[in-house]
Amino acid sequence: MSDIQRVAEQYIAVWNETDADKRRALIAEVFTEDAAYTDPLGAVTGHDGVDGFIAGAQAQFAGLKFSLPSAPDAHHDIARFQWYLGPEGAEEPLAIGFDVITVEDGRIKQVLGFLDKMPG
Repeated sequence: MSDIQRVAEQYIAVWNETDADKRRALIAEVFTEDAAYTDPLGAVTGHDGVDGFIAGAQAQFAGLKFSLPSAPDAHHDIARFQWYLGPEGAEEPLAIGFDVITVEDGRIKQVLGFLDKMPG
């Protein structure tokens, strides 16, 4: 497994972790301390910002799971990948997004997110 594949899978695991303490520990493993996250719904920095943003999304989409439909495309320290959000095992996701990440020393330094499909 490539390092980028591992980082993308860890990133998705962070979004799926609903236990606040476990999610916070994963964030510390996956993101640099000064990581920046930006998508159409908000922009945050640091572990506290990322954690709060993810917790808010989990509250809004309770019970839904994120998944990677395919392997990331990467070069240098940059990767892009699509993600799905929906009920586990569903054929059609409720939401589809596309993220571009910058990786520094094996951890995410920046996320630029795009929303392709959102419910309601």
